[in-house]
Amino acid sequence: MLQTIETINSAVNNFIWGVPAMICIIGVGLFLSIRTNFIQIRKFPYAIQTTIGRIFRKKEASDGAMTPFQAVCTALAATVGTGNIAGVAGAIAIGGPGAIFWMWVSAALGMCTKFCEVTLAVHFREHNQKGELIGGPMYYIKNGLGKNWQWLAVLFSAFGVLTVFGTGNATQVNTITTAIDSALLSFNLISEGFLATLNLILGVLIAFLVGLVLLGGVKRIGRVTEKLVPFMALLYIILALGVIILNFQNIPTVFYSIFYGAFNPTAITGGVVGTFFMSMKKGVSRGIFSNEAGLGTGSIAHACADTQKPVKQGFFGIFEVFIDTIVICTMTALVILCSGVPITYGSAAGAELTIAGFTSAYGNWVSIFTAIAMCCFAFSTIIGWGLYGARCIEFLFSTKVTKPFMVVYSLVAIIGATVELGLVWSVAETFNGLMAIPNLIALFLLSGTIVTLVKEYFAGEGK
Repeated sequence: MLQTIETINSAVNNFIWGVPAMICIIGVGLFLSIRTNFIQIRKFPYAIQTTIGRIFRKKEASDGAMTPFQAVCTALAATVGTGNIAGVAGAIAIGGPGAIFWMWVSAALGMCTKFCEVTLAVHFREHNQKGELIGGPMYYIKNGLGKNWQWLAVLFSAFGVLTVFGTGNATQVNTITTAIDSALLSFNLISEGFLATLNLILGVLIAFLVGLVLLGGVKRIGRVTEKLVPFMALLYIILALGVIILNFQNIPTVFYSIFYGAFNPTAITGGVVGTFFMSMKKGVSRGIFSNEAGLGTGSIAHACADTQKPVKQGFFGIFEVFIDTIVICTMTALVILCSGVPITYGSAAGAELTIAGFTSAYGNWVSIFTAIAMCCFAFSTIIGWGLYGARCIEFLFSTKVTKPFMVVYSLVAIIGATVELGLVWSVAETFNGLMAIPNLIALFLLSGTIVTLVKEYFAGEGK
């Protein structure tokens, strides 16, 4: 039975995350960019000025809402995760250094896609029975496209609920336990025989912490993410910059390999990566997987923002993709490529390749800091996806089921810490990709609304 499920899921997964899906995501991103006159490029300085300015503005959100900065931190909490560490390494190993160039291309279009998702989420959001602001793809489908498209909103929410337990929780907890286990074993602080007990303890502790945050509502989620996300991002960027500075002489060669390898990967990888299409596929897919532009999930957090200007909050979508992919993913790539650690092109690689880049510069002691960074990344992802799952199940049923859902979601952490998750990860990844289909349809059909909102914003109160 499990073999059958695995075979079916593998076929669906290869299609969902294959060429057709990438064409759809890139195609919709390009379509939206053209319709908005490439707002992510044209208004990029304004977007950075607007978002940075609001980050440092002290403001308390109204009841049932987050501040705009807390909303973007919650969205970043879910997107900045192990994909930024392991995903980039995998893209380079299979697609060559040129995959990073295509990751940048996907991010450039993804900025516009995320901008549109956030703008629509804030524009079409509602208040639930508790007085909380709720929104996201299911609500802009429902309120923007009308009753005839209700089934599409239900489909998105159903895929969302099925995704969160695997992608958002179990696999992330597994990453935390693996990072802690590796760090402790490298310093001989524990024995192999104690790992099972340690992982159970960690699973219970993480379940308690997740429940404590999620059951506190959107305001507690916002308070936690606004402190955790800047800390983990800054820690990681500082460590990465150190590796790059120590190997600064390799920077010109690295950038040459990225740009030249994007179109001629054979010359860079010694013939192992034979076509530029493979390099493009890996770069685009890993970029999408990292920043989630096109999946619509991040807009669920942004819909909680205490703001009356959808377009202004939309600029945080541009900022979010920029930080996640252009900054953090690029840092990871430079750590791997500048450090000169051996890369077995054509073979799968993960976080171990990124960690090797750090340890080559700092020594084994840095494994403690990389473990802390990975734990922060993974824990923040669990919190962010917990909110997404709660909103999806609330849309399908009612606010009464959100607390029981959060309790069950928290307890899944124990499973994630103690069992093998190969099939769980694969199935969750498939449902994750399936979420993009209804969202992309809605973005395409509501593109006219986005154009109108942008024109009204800059014509009236944009400045």
